Amino acid sequence: MPDQVEGNGTAEDPWILTTPPGTSEVDAWRDEEADPPALGIRVGSTTLAYQLRCIDDPHTMLVEHGDWMPLGNADEQKDAKPGTVEARARATDNPVGGWYGLRKGYRGRIGNDVTPDRSP
Repeated sequence: MPDQVEGNGTAEDPWILTTPPGTSEVDAWRDEEADPPALGIRVGSTTLAYQLRCIDDPHTMLVEHGDWMPLGNADEQKDAKPGTVEARARATDNPVGGWYGLRKGYRGRIGNDVTPDRSP
């Protein structure tokens, strides 16, 4: 993650980030007023939302896991590779009892959109 992140993290002035491979720009913002509080992500013309806990929970998971594990990106309709951030973000025994993603059909790929080492 760059030392300087553009934006202040609101929908009107989102953080400007890039995907882990560095090939796409990502806008991200906190929506504390949503129910549940959410992290908005816009990649191109697609807008996604994840429970705001998706920032802190994976960090805690990584610390407990030994501070490194593969991301394991997968669309919602595909199985996530076991032992990955993506698999944990879908597990029924995670802190939210399942998916962090809030938009049905687009709940997967948290490992790509919200990686614990580059979250705002």
